[in-house]
Parts: sequence; structure tokens; C-alpha cells
Amino acid sequence: MKKLLFLVFAFLFINLNEILAQCAMCRATVENNVNNGEIGIASSLNFGILYLFAAPYLVAMVIGVLWYRNSKKQNRKINIKELLSRRQHS
Repeated sequence: MKKLLFLVFAFLFINLNEILAQCAMCRATVENNVNNGEIGIASSLNFGILYLFAAPYLVAMVIGVLWYRNSKKQNRKINIKELLSRRQHS
């Protein structure tokens, strides 16, 4: 899990320029606002876009982790039941 998380973050940092580029229309609007002296809007827009980009992946990751933990618990329960039934039959 740690290796996968490291690879995801490494991929994001390698492609940081492309991630921060945003869409052309948003970029034009932000450049216009920056030229007019409104710098706060640009940084807020960048963080908002990155948040919207990351949210579905975070949800999918949480679902995957919960699914993995649940399946691991189920496997343990099955193994315990098998061991108990073997001992009772012996």
C-alpha cells in the first residue's frame, strides 16, 4: 500500500506542470484577473481545480481500502471456521 501511494504521488509530482496548466478558458480569465491585480483568485482557482481532480480518486481509494479490509476479515473468519471444523472431526 505504501509503495502504491508513493507511486501515485511520484506520478503527480512528475506531471505537476500539466496538472497546474488547467483549461484554456480558466487560464485566460485568471491571467486577466492577475493583470488587473487580483492575485488571490488565481491561487484559489488552482486549488479548487486540484481538489475537484483529486476527489473522485480519493473516494475510489477509500472504497478500495475498505473492500480490501473486509475481504481480509472474511478470509480470516473462513480460515478459523475451517480450523475449528477440522479439530472437531479429528
